[in-house]
Amino acid sequence: MLKIRMKRDAEQNAAAMKRLTQIETSIIELPNEDLLDLADIFRKKSETAIAHYAFAEMARRKISL
Repeated sequence: MLKIRMKRDAEQNAAAMKRLTQIETSIIELPNEDLLDLADIFRKKSETAIAHYAFAEMARRKISL
């Protein structure tokens, strides 16, 4: 039973990491206007993961709101 649970947990973790990577890649691939729109949406909730990715990408591109 423990082995099955550990395997299921590992599969869920791998799937979550894959989704997170896809989200990060999607944010990186956004054109500047869309990235700025996304950052504006999450401006007041800057502690969220999406906000962190958006603001990090804006800093990398040297753009701001």
